[in-house]
Amino acid sequence: MSQARTIKNKIFDGYKLTQAEAQELYDFAELKELAECADEIRKYFCGDGFDLCSIVNGKSGACPENCKFCAQSKRHTTGVETYPLLNEGAVSNAALYNHNKGVNRFSIVTSGRTLSDGETDIVCKNYKSIAKTCDIFKCASHGLLTYGQFERLIDAGVKRYHCNLEASRNFFPKICTTHTYDDKLTTIRNAQKAGMEVCSGGIFGMGELPTDRIDMAFELRELNVKSVPINILNPIKGTPLGDLPVLNKDEVIRIVAVYRYILPDAAIRMAGGRGLFDDKGEAFFLSGANAAATGDMLTTGGISIDSDKALISKLGFKLK
Repeated sequence: MSQARTIKNKIFDGYKLTQAEAQELYDFAELKELAECADEIRKYFCGDGFDLCSIVNGKSGACPENCKFCAQSKRHTTGVETYPLLNEGAVSNAALYNHNKGVNRFSIVTSGRTLSDGETDIVCKNYKSIAKTCDIFKCASHGLLTYGQFERLIDAGVKRYHCNLEASRNFFPKICTTHTYDDKLTTIRNAQKAGMEVCSGGIFGMGELPTDRIDMAFELRELNVKSVPINILNPIKGTPLGDLPVLNKDEVIRIVAVYRYILPDAAIRMAGGRGLFDDKGEAFFLSGANAAATGDMLTTGGISIDSDKALISKLGFKLK
């Protein structure tokens, strides 16, 4: 029996694979078998439920941070639209539209390192307005917030906080120097301490090594994160990473499959960059992924909700 199948069977019995085993699977496992086994792990631990989320770009551009992948940094010349926090009506209408389309999670995402106290007041008011409009599950993504700000978000009805690690500890300083990996960890832990679920993953194809990808997965396992976005770098002209090639599909399949082995009961969520592939992610959903971000991304086009719902149904998933 192959190592991929041997470890899969051990995971069914509760085994947690080691980092060395994960790296060996990544480096040497036959891709088709690895993907099939990862999909079996997904079915065993998660069933056929599929988690669909959407976002609204609640504040765009003029970010002081220097993340090399991001079109919204004011340090890069990308021509991205810049505007302050959206008002209640715009946010509530976006939430209602997604709710009526069958999306079960919705998040306001804001550019910038964090929110000021005044901005926190505004987003909390927006979340309360969403609750009056529809009963969609509310998530939030507002940078490096404090514990007190998380308490306020919870009071406003937010249940889950999104804060991507983006990369491994080793690779992170190569993509951002205006905040640290430990700043990210502190934010995640404060959100959890306040009583929130956490959504955290990374961006792949930024020049990181396979070992960096595995390192980040084990950090997420240690943090007990149960929603893990897999973003594929969409190189944007004007950013320092704008000339990088897009990862090929087989490489993404391998990433998704090994992440399922490491995080057997998590929602592996295909997010930014999925639209770069001709099948819109179908191969990834057959390799262990069981969630997606749908609709437009922050500064790039996404995949329509109707198209995603059709794909989900075709593959035998049941939308939560």
